[in-house]
Amino acid sequence: MRQPELFQPALVVASLASAKEPRLWIRRVVIWEEPGKAPIQDFPLRPGLNIIWTPDDNGIGHGGGKSLLCRLLRYCLGEEQFAPAEQRDRIVEGFKEGWIGAEVVLDGKCWAVLRPLGIRRKHFAVQDGKLEELIVGDAPATGLDGLLNAVEDAILTPEVKRLVAGENPNHRAWQIALAWLSRDQECRFDHVLDWRSSFSDSESPARGLNRTEKLEALRAFLNAIDPAEQKLRLEVAQLNEQKQRHEQELGHRNWEIRRLRQQLLDALRVPNPELIEGEMGIAILRSAAQQRLSDLTAATSQEGSIDFDAARAAHESAQACVAELSAEIGKLEALRPVREQALRLSEGEIPPLAYAVQEAENYPCPICDVPISRVLATQCGLSDKIPDAEACRKRFAARKKSVEDEKENLRQLKAGLERLKPELALAKQDAERKEQHYRKLDQLRALRDKDWYAAQRRLDDVETLAGLLSQRQSAEDQLHRTLSGLEQRSESVGRLLNQNAAAFSRLQDKFDPIVRRLVGPEARGEVELTGKGLGLRVQMGGDRSTSAIDSLKVVAFDLAALCLSIEGLTKVPAFLVHDSPREADLGLSLYHGLFHLAQELESVGTAPLFQYIVTTTTEPPENYAKKPWLALTLRGSPASDRLLRRDL
Repeated sequence: MRQPELFQPALVVASLASAKEPRLWIRRVVIWEEPGKAPIQDFPLRPGLNIIWTPDDNGIGHGGGKSLLCRLLRYCLGEEQFAPAEQRDRIVEGFKEGWIGAEVVLDGKCWAVLRPLGIRRKHFAVQDGKLEELIVGDAPATGLDGLLNAVEDAILTPEVKRLVAGENPNHRAWQIALAWLSRDQECRFDHVLDWRSSFSDSESPARGLNRTEKLEALRAFLNAIDPAEQKLRLEVAQLNEQKQRHEQELGHRNWEIRRLRQQLLDALRVPNPELIEGEMGIAILRSAAQQRLSDLTAATSQEGSIDFDAARAAHESAQACVAELSAEIGKLEALRPVREQALRLSEGEIPPLAYAVQEAENYPCPICDVPISRVLATQCGLSDKIPDAEACRKRFAARKKSVEDEKENLRQLKAGLERLKPELALAKQDAERKEQHYRKLDQLRALRDKDWYAAQRRLDDVETLAGLLSQRQSAEDQLHRTLSGLEQRSESVGRLLNQNAAAFSRLQDKFDPIVRRLVGPEARGEVELTGKGLGLRVQMGGDRSTSAIDSLKVVAFDLAALCLSIEGLTKVPAFLVHDSPREADLGLSLYHGLFHLAQELESVGTAPLFQYIVTTTTEPPENYAKKPWLALTLRGSPASDRLLRRDL
């Protein structure tokens, strides 16, 4: 059992002798429905504790506008949006000419900030300006860059600005700091690095940061990191990426080497394959591959007597002969029906011509139809028109000769067919034999070439394996150098962490007493920065971790950082907005402790050196439910008691 500590650590907060007020605070907030009309809200805020209370009347403690007011304050301090999209659309519809104004005091100088709630696009941040003049005037818009640059230059400092924003032009360091100093209610104080929720549609650059980037930004704000460490951390991250790439490359090279080595062993049949490793193994494999290639080259030379070209020429000649005979037979086959038709026509003319000869030799008398003796007819001259028998005989003889010629032609044609068909059959057999011979020789040559090229490829594979071994060695050397550099830089980061541990020691000196004040003297708060991140613990008979304790850790951490800011030991203003921390499961006694602690911090220095704005539905302690701490009271019902004085 842990003995109670004899001396309880006290919360000690020192003030700067020259400080008269917070370096940054909001002095006044004004909301207009439209220019020229009286404001619907106009209330002051003060350095120190400011309570925005929505009494839980009749169970309607929500909807009064607490969270909207917190977002409007962030809006006036440089955040891009003032409400989630759906709520923003309703406000734009109801307040087309609406404006939100704030008097922001920075190092004693007042800036008049005016931003639209409706459809207008003009934004103003004017040093020593007047809100009432800006809203009714027609001055050109200034934007908020002047104020944001002044905050970053005066409080954050250019060095921290570079550390936080880095090379990203969309990351304004002050907007990231503002995300921490005014957490979204939706984050419910669950984690020290949970600042902006996706449900708030804030468009804060903090939403794009991962936990590591947020932690580095937080450390920069707490003076717990310097450019040298950040540079080293960036180098460590880059070296880790290189290490992963080298390890991946090395694994790939090892896989390729094992696969190719096994292929060569199987193909070359090298004895004692377990000895084939490294450069000696490459020499053995190269010798085996060269010997195999030499053997196949010698075999190729011996087989060079085979005349592949002559075999191919003989095959092509035989194919041409077959084609020629086939063409000739085709020609004769096509001519045969023509000859047969001509013979039939000639034979068909023979009978009429034979009859004409007979008729001419026995010509009848045209009068009495009695055959006339040609001799008598010639001698007596009884007829001057008798057939020319000689001419008929000549025609008959000519036709008979034509028939004989056609028969001879047809006979020769048939004889040619009978002669060519056997020749074609023999030519086909010869062509087929020569083709088989040629194909066989061609296959032999292809097989011989395949073996030769395979042997040549194996020799190339040996050289590829040698190259892979060289690449693997190079990857191993690069990995070794990367690991060495990573180790050196990690040691340097560790040394810088120790050097910057003073900031967390100062934070611990504030965090522990705050935890004891809120929980009880038997509790102990611890802040630890490790390689895994920022650890917050509440020790009370062991490390406690419940929803209420986890929320308490975050609230206590923010208050501890606020104390350091009061002392001027951070790079952020002593400014803090907590939206309904009671709803993050804080017990009532813990919740009341926040107000007591904040009120006590007001006594540091001659005047409060911080501004702490807290909203609540739970009634604050009686002593603080009044001026000057109670800045504004809102109600969910009726609508006229809400922040914007109406239902949306």
